[in-house]
Amino acid sequence: MKNTGGTTDQKRRAGEHAADLVEDGMVVGLGTGSTAAHAIRAIGKAVDAGLDVQGIPTSFQSRQLALDAGIPLTSLDAVSGVDIAIDGADQVDGFTLVKGGGAAHAREKIVDAAADRFVVVADPSKLVDALDYPVPVEVLPDARPTVADAVGGLGGEPTLREAERKDGPVVTDNGNVVLDCAFGTVESPGELAQQLAALPGVVEHGLFVGLADEVHVGREDGVDVTRRDD
Repeated sequence: MKNTGGTTDQKRRAGEHAADLVEDGMVVGLGTGSTAAHAIRAIGKAVDAGLDVQGIPTSFQSRQLALDAGIPLTSLDAVSGVDIAIDGADQVDGFTLVKGGGAAHAREKIVDAAADRFVVVADPSKLVDALDYPVPVEVLPDARPTVADAVGGLGGEPTLREAERKDGPVVTDNGNVVLDCAFGTVESPGELAQQLAALPGVVEHGLFVGLADEVHVGREDGVDVTRRDD
């Protein structure tokens, strides 16, 4: 269910531009996905040059990338706060996001929400006028049938995400399954976010509402930055 549009150069520009915001002494949330990976590698190069930071990974993938890049790692329970989180998105409508194409949205949301500054990195293919990407919903395995029925009652069409090159469903880093829930155009992301969060058995959903502080979009000739306070 990944939205993989956009060029590598666009993603790299966005990731590296956001990585330049990281300063000495910061605790940094390390997002998941192809664009966030460029930020992680750029931060690793800065660490190699003497930057003193600690990273909090949001997935097994981002943890491995950070270790390979030489970034010292920590966890939320070992720090007093997160200075900045850099993360990608599957769709971006202003400052409202759909995330979870990599099935890491539960941990991503925890870290991104804890950050003083949440920076979204994206390429132009992720920008939309209205969200219509299927909303990933992480669900306790035993609750899958009841959550699927409830999603149907909300007007969604849930599909259990199947693994590639492995029989059976995708299993998250938390040991749960993912329902990709198609709602068509999401007219009221905030309302839908509350409805999904209230369903028993739902661990987390991929609607990120009111969390992003700025969006860095990589272009062929630079990076466009939009800040909530602008």
